[in-house]
Amino acid sequence: MNKETLSTSNQEIPKHQNALEEKYKAVQEKEPLTPETIKEQKTQLPVPSGWRLLVLPFSPREKTKGGILIAQESLDKLRIATNCGYVLKMGPLAYHDREKFPTGPWCKIGQWVIFARYAGSRLPIEGGEVRILNDDEVLGTIDDPESVLHHN
Repeated sequence: MNKETLSTSNQEIPKHQNALEEKYKAVQEKEPLTPETIKEQKTQLPVPSGWRLLVLPFSPREKTKGGILIAQESLDKLRIATNCGYVLKMGPLAYHDREKFPTGPWCKIGQWVIFARYAGSRLPIEGGEVRILNDDEVLGTIDDPESVLHHN
């Protein structure tokens, strides 16, 4: 018997049940966050400072168009490695550097943007996560995030 588990009637049980695991399971049962549902919670989200953007990463569908359920492990990998997001808020200095952005802002609030796969800082929130990106980490804008989504 190792230190991490307790033995009870020939069955090893974890020594503790993490409250975060319970919350994660409860969150998984809810609908994933979308730009529409996040509008209600916008006041509770962090306000990006300086030249940063608050972005809601695209959440893939749990079912294909043909009705096939995608495994939870695959969904988790897609969520972590997503490179599209919806711009929720902008910091007060975002895109104000005229030398760096001579043609003006690369995006605006309410647009879908593409960014590097692991760019930004991830902040877990109920129902998913948001990312805080620097204004120059935006690679481009897109109308439909599902058009660049790929399944491995």
